[in-house]
Amino acid sequence: MAEARRGAGNVRRADPIAEEAAELLATQAVPSMSASVALGREMMDRAMRIVPARSEARVTNETGFVLHAYPYRETSLILDVFTRDHGRMAMVAKGAKRPHSALRAVLQHFHPISLSWSGRGEVKTLTKAEYVGGMLPMAGDALLSGFYLNELLLRFCPREDAHPALFKHYMITLTRLAHGEAAGLVLRSFERVLLQETGFAVAFDRCAGTDERVQPGLDYVYQPERGVRRAQASDPSSWPVVSGQTLLDMAQDDYGRAQTVAQSRGLMRFLLHYHLQGVPLKTRQILIDLQFL
Repeated sequence: MAEARRGAGNVRRADPIAEEAAELLATQAVPSMSASVALGREMMDRAMRIVPARSEARVTNETGFVLHAYPYRETSLILDVFTRDHGRMAMVAKGAKRPHSALRAVLQHFHPISLSWSGRGEVKTLTKAEYVGGMLPMAGDALLSGFYLNELLLRFCPREDAHPALFKHYMITLTRLAHGEAAGLVLRSFERVLLQETGFAVAFDRCAGTDERVQPGLDYVYQPERGVRRAQASDPSSWPVVSGQTLLDMAQDDYGRAQTVAQSRGLMRFLLHYHLQGVPLKTRQILIDLQFL
């Protein structure tokens, strides 16, 4: 027991900056999951009997992206990063704000980075970061859309919960935006994958409860917490009615029909608003004002 206590003490003393940063994150208003999203994740985890993986003490050369950075002390940053195999992580980048720090040019948004870190607490200590490359730079409307993706990940993804399929789709989405594809359609695809991968949406082409395939000529609603079902006259007026064809198109990432573009926009606004309990996304409102969404 004495050895265990000594070991715990050593961990606490190993990096007091990381411990202080963890306290800062706990007390300051930084982006996190909404109450509904957190509750949904807890319910899903219980249903699937998921036991969260224990955080590793040291990780090397993990591919990730910077989602957000918070100033910390005079020369450091607290990073919120999205990684392929460890999910969303918080870590301290010591000295990253110094004028001649090599980290300044590396820790940029929308660039894949090879990250190494240490620590078992909520906030890790960044030990190395290297630019990976291979992606086009973001600019203009694409850049703003990229920040919208990051805000979604900050809101919906709990820390240290890996989503490799979502990570892959994030990279694909950034690439499509950088190549100038229509932002609204690209973002629609990401929103759907995000909700499905984080457990807040089920299949768009199957009816909840019956598993019947959606029919293109019929009208449907997406009932929050359950999924797709046939539209009824008694449905709340706030639930968007969409055609079966729209749902089938969304499941296939096909936005070639004007009706699919219009109805999918309304449906995704509704679902995001519901799961965020009406708390607006800052970048989303800007994009709506600019008519990208």
